[in-house]
Amino acid sequence: MGTRREGEPAAAKNPTTVERKSDREVVVTRTIHAPARLVFEAFTRPELFRQWWVPKSFGMTLLSCDLDVRVGGTYRLVFRHGESDSMAFHGRYLEVTPPTRLVWTNDEGGEGGAVTTATFEEQSGKTLLVLSDLYPSKEALEAGAGSMDAMGETLDQLDELLVTRSV
Repeated sequence: MGTRREGEPAAAKNPTTVERKSDREVVVTRTIHAPARLVFEAFTRPELFRQWWVPKSFGMTLLSCDLDVRVGGTYRLVFRHGESDSMAFHGRYLEVTPPTRLVWTNDEGGEGGAVTTATFEEQSGKTLLVLSDLYPSKEALEAGAGSMDAMGETLDQLDELLVTRSV
């Protein structure tokens, strides 16, 4: 991984927009200061993913990160907050189109789990990242929408990681 050279500006933080599109859908939009292939890699390579996914302010530790990024492949993320018990998040990949699109399930919610679609659209060396969570019902969205509160910090961490990789 490279580092920013003296005299080179750090990436200015772009805003993260979280918008409820319907009773069942929440969409997060952010421009990331890196090409689409690098943003896609950060979502699909465990050694990169574990560096940015958990918001630092939450005091959580990502204990394990298993990503089998292929159609039908699975993921499993295990977290711990302080001394509490660990909690696992898991699902499977429905679509994998490098470096433009990923679709995965969020199976820890059982029947109430969302399907997440991530699109990566390169624009002049930066990437417009759009994350859409589609829930099976309004009630499921209400139960799971709190996870979107940290997306600004999470995507700031992604931007910080990738600005060093794209130098």
